[in-house]
Amino acid sequence: MAHRRSNEDATARALEAVLPEGAAITDPDLLVSYRHDQATGADAGQPAVVVFPRTTGQVQAVMRIAHSRQVPVVPRGAGSGLSGGANATDGCIVLCLDRMDRIREMRPADGYAVAEPGVINQRLRDEASTHGLLYAPDPASREWCTIGGNIATNAGGLCCVKYGATRDAVLGLEVVLADGRVTSIGRRGIKGVAGYDLVGLFVGSEGTLGIVTQARLRLRPLPPPPPTTAVALFPDLVSAGRAVEAIMLTTTPSLLELMDATTLAAVERFQPMGLDTSAAALLIAQSDLPGHAGEREADAILSAYDAAGATESYRSRDAEQADALLTARRLAFPALERLGAWLLDDIAVPRSRLTETISGIERIAADREVVIGTFGHAGDGNLHPTIVYPHDDPDAAHRAFAAFDDLLRLALRADGTVTGEHGVGLIKRHVLADELDLVAQSLHDTVKHALDPGGILNPGKALPLRR
Repeated sequence: MAHRRSNEDATARALEAVLPEGAAITDPDLLVSYRHDQATGADAGQPAVVVFPRTTGQVQAVMRIAHSRQVPVVPRGAGSGLSGGANATDGCIVLCLDRMDRIREMRPADGYAVAEPGVINQRLRDEASTHGLLYAPDPASREWCTIGGNIATNAGGLCCVKYGATRDAVLGLEVVLADGRVTSIGRRGIKGVAGYDLVGLFVGSEGTLGIVTQARLRLRPLPPPPPTTAVALFPDLVSAGRAVEAIMLTTTPSLLELMDATTLAAVERFQPMGLDTSAAALLIAQSDLPGHAGEREADAILSAYDAAGATESYRSRDAEQADALLTARRLAFPALERLGAWLLDDIAVPRSRLTETISGIERIAADREVVIGTFGHAGDGNLHPTIVYPHDDPDAAHRAFAAFDDLLRLALRADGTVTGEHGVGLIKRHVLADELDLVAQSLHDTVKHALDPGGILNPGKALPLRR
């Protein structure tokens, strides 16, 4: 123990020597805040030091020291992750990038912005909007999550159904590798196919392959306000699933969201707004097309609702009503979170398996005797079943974690994935080997070893756990 402490102290002194004053902290009382992200049930170690670089050169200096000493490095943004991907390991360097927060360029004519990893998602969206442009990825945590964290997990959001996830918005990256080398990959234009898609490889790699220090991000024309919102209530999940399939066969809404009966009841208790809690499901869709085009798209969505068996369907009368309806959806997780301890999942399945999956979730809730509220991005099959159980009840916690694993395997049986946008991190690593075949697992190992042969970048995260 004394030898380890001596090595940690020597690493901290080496980092302090290459970083500005105050950019490295070792005070145990301060380190506690950087041990873990927001995931429930994920182990977290005690870091030796937390560093706060402001430049790519400073990140390089940190990685050179870590590489020479073979010290693990855990990259971190705002700590808003939900998979344990930013959780510290004992004796590691936590590389906190939230002070690299400059928007370096805004290039409207070329359709992109250049941002550092610590830029808050909503800040970039706000800045783009002043130029009449849209940065599309909009995770629920957009008001505090960072671009670097979004890239690490390939974050999504409500608008994914039309505009794609973070990977679809990343044109290029500046990356510091495990040994301190820096590279610029990707392209400056909207189109380009030269070489392997290294950008796509790094997006979603959860900090296991390199440290993103700069990103070139695609911007799109900002849709004219207000969007047209179409809402429907359904007596059962089968009819809601039919509606989703029909809508996506004929239109491309800018969002298509689902809330089940448990979630509706939780939201109405949390913030009463007159929601019909007797419904089995609610669908909210929006069209961001301008004027009459948006109205026609909303009418097509309403027709699909009615044909599928909706008990009630209507279009928003004005922007205020549209905002209220969308607020109900955004309150889904906070409302469920208030009911007790929680485990939030983010499985994704083909849309044709959506109804089957939601029915399976209900069976799991009954079998494990836990409450599960399901909401999510129905348009791309990404669901967030949220398990709620009493605080300080070990038996209930055991059932909840068993239900969480049941949900992951339910998604795999439906030809889906264990994570649609939160990442594998720690909490899903044990099931990832069930999703990837042996050849795919070998490819993951090969890529990891090529870019990080010492295994110092975010060890124990994202990769399949060997059986």
